[in-house]
Amino acid sequence: SLCLSGTPMENHLGELWAQFDWLMPGFLGDARHFATNWRKPIEENGETLRAALLAQRVRPFILRRRKQDVASELPPRTEVIQVVQLQGQQRELYESVRVAADKQVRRVLQRQDFKGAQISILDALLKLRQVCCDPHLLKGRQANPSMERAKLERLADMLPALVEEGRRVLVFSQFTEFLDLIADQSRALNLPFLSLTGKTPT
Repeated sequence: SLCLSGTPMENHLGELWAQFDWLMPGFLGDARHFATNWRKPIEENGETLRAALLAQRVRPFILRRRKQDVASELPPRTEVIQVVQLQGQQRELYESVRVAADKQVRRVLQRQDFKGAQISILDALLKLRQVCCDPHLLKGRQANPSMERAKLERLADMLPALVEEGRRVLVFSQFTEFLDLIADQSRALNLPFLSLTGKTPT
């Protein structure tokens, strides 16, 4: 058996345990034993020695391939950061969501400590990210059809020219709903594309 992974082991150790439980059941014990003996001491108590011991235990079974190890002839990656400004109604929506989220998080923090408020904080950040990506992603609100959609508009400006130059473009988003919106836009622009999400049949 073989596990192929992107970055889940960088999220939390529970995902490392899940990979090994599928690959080698029992190697890291059951979930409760692993949480008690490894995850809690490392993640919550910061026990670096225990982290080193866990890394030593799993290292023989992990093959990490980095670009410099397998394709050293490739040039360094070039990053060009595009700043997309929110305008008009989309900016107003962002500000209203920000104010409401700020009030909600402060209310929760009055009753709980920071750790107890993490879910509320993450939910607030999620809503703000959704508005930035596209107002139509925000659950529970009907976006005005005339509302600005800054990222889709920037893509509509960039993609046709890039495709015409013969370039192949990879567009990534953590929101599959946003990828669906990009697919709709690509069809409207007559741009050929392939989409890969968790719904893609294998």
